[in-house]
Amino acid sequence: MVMFHTRDISTMIILNDADDDSLVFSVESLVQAGIILILSITIIVTNVLIIATFVNFRGPQDVINTYLLSLAVADLFNGIFVVPLSVYPALVQNWVYGDILCRVIGYLEVTLWTITVYTFMWISVDRYLAARKPLRYETIQTKTRCQCWMAFTWISSAMMCCPPLLGWQKPLFDKEAYICMLDWGNMAAFSATLSILILGPSLITIIYTYAYIFAMMRKLKSGVPIHDKEYATALSENLANPSHIMSFVLVCAFWFSWTPYMGVKVYEYLWAVKLTHPFLHFGIVWIGFLNCFWKSIILVMMSPQFRLALRIFCMTICCRYKGRMQAELIGMEADD
Repeated sequence: MVMFHTRDISTMIILNDADDDSLVFSVESLVQAGIILILSITIIVTNVLIIATFVNFRGPQDVINTYLLSLAVADLFNGIFVVPLSVYPALVQNWVYGDILCRVIGYLEVTLWTITVYTFMWISVDRYLAARKPLRYETIQTKTRCQCWMAFTWISSAMMCCPPLLGWQKPLFDKEAYICMLDWGNMAAFSATLSILILGPSLITIIYTYAYIFAMMRKLKSGVPIHDKEYATALSENLANPSHIMSFVLVCAFWFSWTPYMGVKVYEYLWAVKLTHPFLHFGIVWIGFLNCFWKSIILVMMSPQFRLALRIFCMTICCRYKGRMQAELIGMEADD
């Protein structure tokens, strides 16, 4: 039996089973659970598509694609292991999976977030080297070296973020965002240390490298003479690569997504208050997780190589002659 009652502002939906045990869901909880479910499906689909596109592509690839593949894997893990577990808690308004799983989810969140931040740092270093040492870039930034950096990033992030997983601090279930997160306010020393180790080198590196890249772009655009013609030609070719702007937009999208959450949390900690505006905490948390989806839009809009790889993937997914078709399409793109 389904009954509808109006209580104060929200409408309650009561579902009675055969044993007369009632589950009460508000319209708000249904909407929030639906939003989380749609976000989870979108994150999984888009990042599986990104990973499949890069893996399927057999043409010459920029080294930056190694980092983009790492970002897609981290986002896919969020879509599979983190976001879906908030759907049912959003309905029942409580965490129902136990403290151990809550601790694991909190650990995964901060580890994957750390991996993403460090990966953006390596992307900025890669783009800096392309502008700073254009003649030696291909020998400095090899695919194998970048893969080693990514392996080091994943392992070091997993180890650095493990204290809460080992029981050092009980995780906190956010009853407004319906997700388990680490209680940063009750582990100030660990939070400060982790912030310094993650945000310090990452932000400094990103700001410095992109400042240098845009300064060199302005220098070339203004026509400032560069005496070494070979260096000037290589620099001009490297800076013409759209991956510079694309990677910068990816970095900005990530920080814009998470800035509201970090700003609210810092404000609440410094002023020792809890902001209680409706849907505030729900909004800032899931706006942050939207970053796992924005990458696909940015890649499609700003990366010609990704568009080519996606086109090849879509055209060859059911084709018996994948290798020949890829070679033909890559050749056609090179001729253009």
